[in-house]
Amino acid sequence: MAFQINDGVPLYNDLLSYLVRVMPVLSTSRLSLSYGNSQIFDDANVSIADKARIGLVGPNGAGKSSLIKVIVGDIPQTSGELHVSSGVRIGYVPQISEITSTGSLMDEIKTAFSELFDIEDLMATQLEEMSKLSGDDQSEAEVKYSDLVSRYEYLGGYTYENRLEQVVSGVGLSEQSLRSPCASASGGERTRAALAKAILYAPELLILDEPTNYLDLAGLDWLENMLSHYDTAFLVVSHDRHFLDKITNSIWELDHEKLQVFSGNYSQYRRQKGEQVLWQRKRFQRQQEFIAKEQSFIRRYGAGQRAAEAKGRARRLSRLERFEAPETSNEISLSGISASRTGQVLIQCNDLSVGFKEGAVNRSLIRIQDIKLERNSRTCIVGSNGVGKTTFLKTMLGMAEPLEGSVTIGHNVDFGYFSQESYAGPEEASVFEALLEAREMPLDEVRPYLARFLFRDDEVFKTVSSLSGGEKSRLALARLLINKPNLLVLDEPTTHLDIATREAMEQVFLAYDGTMLFVSHDRHLISLMAKNLWVLENNSITEFNGSFDEWQSKLQSQSIKPSNVGIDTRVRAGSDSSKNQSLIRLQQRQIDELEGQISDLEQKITQIEHAISQASETQNVVELTSLGKIYESLQVELAEKWDDLGG
Repeated sequence: MAFQINDGVPLYNDLLSYLVRVMPVLSTSRLSLSYGNSQIFDDANVSIADKARIGLVGPNGAGKSSLIKVIVGDIPQTSGELHVSSGVRIGYVPQISEITSTGSLMDEIKTAFSELFDIEDLMATQLEEMSKLSGDDQSEAEVKYSDLVSRYEYLGGYTYENRLEQVVSGVGLSEQSLRSPCASASGGERTRAALAKAILYAPELLILDEPTNYLDLAGLDWLENMLSHYDTAFLVVSHDRHFLDKITNSIWELDHEKLQVFSGNYSQYRRQKGEQVLWQRKRFQRQQEFIAKEQSFIRRYGAGQRAAEAKGRARRLSRLERFEAPETSNEISLSGISASRTGQVLIQCNDLSVGFKEGAVNRSLIRIQDIKLERNSRTCIVGSNGVGKTTFLKTMLGMAEPLEGSVTIGHNVDFGYFSQESYAGPEEASVFEALLEAREMPLDEVRPYLARFLFRDDEVFKTVSSLSGGEKSRLALARLLINKPNLLVLDEPTTHLDIATREAMEQVFLAYDGTMLFVSHDRHLISLMAKNLWVLENNSITEFNGSFDEWQSKLQSQSIKPSNVGIDTRVRAGSDSSKNQSLIRLQQRQIDELEGQISDLEQKITQIEHAISQASETQNVVELTSLGKIYESLQVELAEKWDDLGG
């Protein structure tokens, strides 16, 4: 593109119009946030391009939600600049959705179409006026009506009901939930409603804070597929590694007050991070060796003929910028913790009906004719939300009464039950005291045992009330395993935990040598741990003797994923459903190849956008012109690839 020149002076209107098209959707410059003396993040310099697919990761408490709140304008930054391009709408779903509507959840979701409904009213009014007019007045009214129709069509007015049905079904909201008042909705239902509303709002930038927390496997698949084909930018905070691998092409890591940007999905980020840590470790070690050598010289020659040289080295050493120590190992050890032996069958269910009583009426959720849990098995219970997985677990363990039938516990079975609400000890007690409350043991063994669960040094004296969610989970697990149960029962053990804590917990579960029965929607955990599945559906249970990946492959071979994968998030009129059909017909190899090419192009575009941003600050028109040509060429190529993929 060439800018018009008048006597050597660029027409800045043309330049500005061009920059609006090529500048990022959002960018920051030296952005920082602090609360009092506590620095949350500092010197954050990032940008979000059109169609960017960003995952934001970091430990719990690192400030991820705070960064998002700054971006959406809920809280002001302490310093630095935040720029949102003109006309960009941001859709935001926080971890805990605050829905204050007095209507139903469906009423709340439909507010995403408020502009459409306003246009409908205007169209009706205009039609009524047209019937009363004639001649030029009628022609003028017809033009106004035609403009309204065009706008209504552009916003997807003739397809919004279909999109509404697809989205609410995808996030897993039942008809009963949709009809219920917002005031009586659960936290999970509110989150799902807020997610549906944000998607249907069709913003230019969609920001989701832990959207997978309340979704079952079907909901996760739906959201994953929807975002994989999302045609505007999004930023997602998540600890779900499988999810991040599928949907992202860039990872932002917020840790120790610093925001780093990595290209690629989560697995690619982990490889890059590993290489970075290795390099930091080598660099740190080399510097430590250098410092030790210099200090040795200074001590040896501090007096005498080489004293001046020693003093010079000491001055240089005092001014030396010290590298930070590399990250320490975050591994949990279970050596010496062994489960006692049991009989071959730990739990036997016969003609079992699981559910709850509603007055004098039994409400059965699951009927099980005959099922048994055998020694050394690692069984995962999967099923949609609300089918009765937790109730089934508690009934098997004798924590809830069966409606009918019986449960037989085998010989020498000593189970440990762990969930997100597992007890970590008295709130006022220290970590040290909380462990002793679970089991008396020699005092000199307490700290080594707690160190296995990453409570080191003075951390053992922290009170239970001051612990983070992840720390409480680690302590609860330490308390549970100190009693050496031979059956470990887990109910959603990784929900709300950050990735580092999840990985630490997985080490525990992998090292555990007893029998394991667990409920989870964490697909990474299931793939890693499960040897077989109990599938709850249609009020019954089906055994699958194979891994989670094998089960998923079987499901995919039996049916094609629903067409709602390709929802047009920009809600433009006339969306061609044949695109979705062509996508289905493409071979997986071709899809993978195209997605790789798209990812490379998007990374190149991000780099060019950064260069354009720098050139615009200096008003370097020559460079902007050159970069603009490259940018437009890449955009054309990217659009062609998306068309090939099926749009």
